[in-house]
Amino acid sequence: MAKSNRSTRQAGVRSTDPRRTSGQRTTAASSASPGKGPKARRDEKPGKRAASDKAPKAGKPAKSGKAARSSLPRPDKEPLSAKAYDRELRKLHVELVKLQQWVVHKGLKVCIVFEGRDGAGKGGTIKAITERVSPRVFRVIALPAPSSRERSQMYAQRYVPHLPAAGEIVIFDRSWYNRAGVERVMGFCTEDQARSFLKIVPSFERLMIDSGIILLKYWLEVSPEEQTRRLEQRIEDGRKTWKLSPMDVKSYDKWDDYTRVRDEMFVATDTSAAPWFVARSENKKSVRLNIIRHLLSRVPYESVPGEKVKLPKRRIGKYKEPSPPFKYIPEPF
Repeated sequence: MAKSNRSTRQAGVRSTDPRRTSGQRTTAASSASPGKGPKARRDEKPGKRAASDKAPKAGKPAKSGKAARSSLPRPDKEPLSAKAYDRELRKLHVELVKLQQWVVHKGLKVCIVFEGRDGAGKGGTIKAITERVSPRVFRVIALPAPSSRERSQMYAQRYVPHLPAAGEIVIFDRSWYNRAGVERVMGFCTEDQARSFLKIVPSFERLMIDSGIILLKYWLEVSPEEQTRRLEQRIEDGRKTWKLSPMDVKSYDKWDDYTRVRDEMFVATDTSAAPWFVARSENKKSVRLNIIRHLLSRVPYESVPGEKVKLPKRRIGKYKEPSPPFKYIPEPF
C-alpha cells in the first residue's frame, strides 16, 4: 500500500476530460513533442538537442500522442514571478533569433496557427514570440471580417496568399478554422458548409505539408472563470478596451456551443500529419513560455555558422555640423 501511495504522489494530479472517451488524440503543449517524444530537460537549452531528441523533419511531424488533456489549470504549478518570467523569456528569445536565422539560411517555410476562445491569450503569446525578431521573417496575419467580395470566393482563398514562402515564419492569429468555430456558432455559415470544411481541411493541410511547409496548430484553453475575468478587464482597463469587440459580447453566453464545435473540430482535424497541440492558458506567463519552448522543439534548427562581427574604426570630425533650426520635441521626461 505504501508503494502504491508513493507512485500516486510521483504521478501528480491527473486531470480527466470527457472527450477522451471519443478517442480524441489531441496532445497537450506541455509535452516536448507528441507521441513518445522525449521530455524536455531543465538543463537543456531549446534548439540544442541530443541526437535522440531531434525534432521531426519538415513536413513529417511525429504522430499525435494520447497525453492527458484538461481545460482546467494544473494545481501543481506555482505562478512565475516577474523576474523568473523575464529570465526565461530572454533565453527563449535568443533561441527564437537563432531559429529565425536558420529559417532564412535554409529557406524553410513555417506556418503557426493560434486558435482558442476569446480572451484565451493568443495575442499576448504571439507578441511574446515576435517582440525580439524581424517582422520581415516572422509575419503575423490577423485578417478582419471578410469583405463581400471575399465571401463570394472559395473559402480558403483569402488565406492562401498569406502562406509562407522560403525563409518565412507566418503566424495566424485565428485562421481558416474560423469556419469551424465562430462562423459556425454565430451563424455566418451553414451546417453543411461547416461539415464540408471539416471534411476537406485535412487534405488542405496535407497539401501544405507536402509542399514543404512546417505546420504547427495551437489551441489555447481557458476556463470560463478566467475568461470572464479577462473580458471584464477589457471593459474596465482603458489600455485594453480595443480588444473587446461586439462579437466577443455576443459570443459570451455560447460557451457550450463553442465547446461542442471545438470537440468536433479536434475529432475531424487532429491528424498525424497536422496534430493539434493544446496549451493551458490560465497563467499567461506560463503559457507563453511553454508554447515558445514547444515550437522551438518542433522546428529543427541550428546556429548559423559565421564569423564574429567586429565594428571597424571610424573617423568623426572632418565634417563641421552647422546649427540648423532643428524642431526638437518637448522633453517633459
